[in-house]
Amino acid sequence: MSAIGDLIQDSRKIVIKIGSNVLSDDEGFVNKETLHNIVEQVAGLYREGKQVIIVSSGAGICGVAAINKWSRRGDINYKQALCAIGQVELMNAYKEYFADYELHVGQMLLTREDFGDHIRTLNIRNTLFTLVDEGVIPIINENDSVSVDEIKIGDNDTLGALTANLWNADLLIILSDIDGVFDKNPKDHKDAELIEEVYDIDGLLTEIDSRGTSAFGTGGIVTKIQAARRVNEYGISMLLVNGKKKDILVNAINGTEKGTIFFCQGR
Repeated sequence: MSAIGDLIQDSRKIVIKIGSNVLSDDEGFVNKETLHNIVEQVAGLYREGKQVIIVSSGAGICGVAAINKWSRRGDINYKQALCAIGQVELMNAYKEYFADYELHVGQMLLTREDFGDHIRTLNIRNTLFTLVDEGVIPIINENDSVSVDEIKIGDNDTLGALTANLWNADLLIILSDIDGVFDKNPKDHKDAELIEEVYDIDGLLTEIDSRGTSAFGTGGIVTKIQAARRVNEYGISMLLVNGKKKDILVNAINGTEKGTIFFCQGR
């Protein structure tokens, strides 16, 4: 079994963050085939006795898919309205696809304030534990329709890390549109090499070019490394793999696909 396979096998509580780029096609609409394939893999983990929480981006692109006439509106009110519409579409897709495997889903929409208030964090934990204990897959997203700068988490890499820490997860998996962390930008350098294992994030940052964000995502490699740092500090490892590839988790476990593991200290 691969290093990724060993890591996942040793992890019972897993948070999986799915990026907007993973869920979108080249035109910025929802790639339902990819989403269903991810759901299938999550269901497989569940059947193996894993507990899984999903942190999912995609409300914005789902909103555009539903009401494309608003797609070029730059006003914040339209963006938040698109997220309100898209969140319904996104959850309907998750509900439909997980039903194929006789699994139920539950939605939680959070803001930064929820993680800064003791009572709110306690309520989040209680809800998460109840859903998971009853065999329901929690689907978490930022509450984009009400989030403004003062209460905005900013990106779902951070939300995934905050969720993993709050739930005391064993592993955070980030499904992105990149194969992992490279020693240089692979889009600009054909000789870029994948860094498969990271034990020292500070040392890593001195070696790589961490610039660049994507068209549909708000993160980029910087936020993924920051998320790894957040969870590593809580004794949680993080795995970054390319979620746009079919059966990525299955193949990574089998060793036919690679990614980057950020090991917490002690592993």
